[in-house]
Amino acid sequence: MDHPLLFSLCAFLMLMVLLSWVGYRLIYKPGKMLRQLGNPVISEAKRNIVDDGAEPEASTLVTMLKQIGSRVPSSEGEIAGLKMDLMRAGFRGENAVPVFYGLRIVATLVMLFLCIMMEAKMPPNPVMKLGLMASGVGAGWVLPRFMLEKKVAKRQEILRLSLPDALDLMVVSIEAGLGLDQAIQHVAKELQLSHPQLSEEMSLVTLEMRAGKRRSEALRNFSERTGEPEYRKLVAILIQNDRFGTSMGESLRTHSDFMRTRRRQEAEERAGKVGVKLVFPIFFFILPSMLVVAAGPGILQIFKYLFPLMKQIH
Repeated sequence: MDHPLLFSLCAFLMLMVLLSWVGYRLIYKPGKMLRQLGNPVISEAKRNIVDDGAEPEASTLVTMLKQIGSRVPSSEGEIAGLKMDLMRAGFRGENAVPVFYGLRIVATLVMLFLCIMMEAKMPPNPVMKLGLMASGVGAGWVLPRFMLEKKVAKRQEILRLSLPDALDLMVVSIEAGLGLDQAIQHVAKELQLSHPQLSEEMSLVTLEMRAGKRRSEALRNFSERTGEPEYRKLVAILIQNDRFGTSMGESLRTHSDFMRTRRRQEAEERAGKVGVKLVFPIFFFILPSMLVVAAGPGILQIFKYLFPLMKQIH
């Protein structure tokens, strides 16, 4: 062409207009519509919570334990109590109860097999041998339950230690103008890295309220899932303030101050018990070594000089 610069400029302008139109149609316009609709109900973090609560792809071992445990006869009350304990330990799957029963049966059979293998090393008394085998089988049945209770206690301790930070964030959020629902959602988002267990529980509260449950019912479910007395007190305060319309921020601040005072008193109580708890370790472990170090040279001198003198006297 006679004017290559003009041709290049026209081609560049046409390409820029085409890319702008494609970006508007494919990116900006759908994004604007999504922004008008608001945030998604289930974000990526909450999707992980829902996926964790759903049934994962079961392995062969889990499938076997489920098939074994589903044949164990049990009452509805026992199943309800066990399901609540499993939920408080962090196991929310529908197959958690049969898998747990299957684990107990497998542990019992393993202990019975070990007792039969060690029968030759047991005392020859048949009554004592039978008692040892029964104790081993009982230990295999009780051990999974004991481990579950330890896991529940550990998770409750983690949740209890996470509560002061969550209360401070809730107080700041509510005093900044957020409602209780938005404050719970904001606190759950902020605690994802520092306190993931509490963030997961508060995210479930948000999901339940968005699914249509009343706020009081979702909060009561929250306290039941944790099983921690401190959370039951917090839920009672939130429900009472929501019902009577009192100041939410002032109530949470008062409860936070009360928790700090109580934790300080518990720390002082533990510090006061340290002296009594150290008596036996000091008496059995530290004091003998100190006596050896302090009186050892003198005793050696006695053996070295006094005993030969006593032999010479005789």
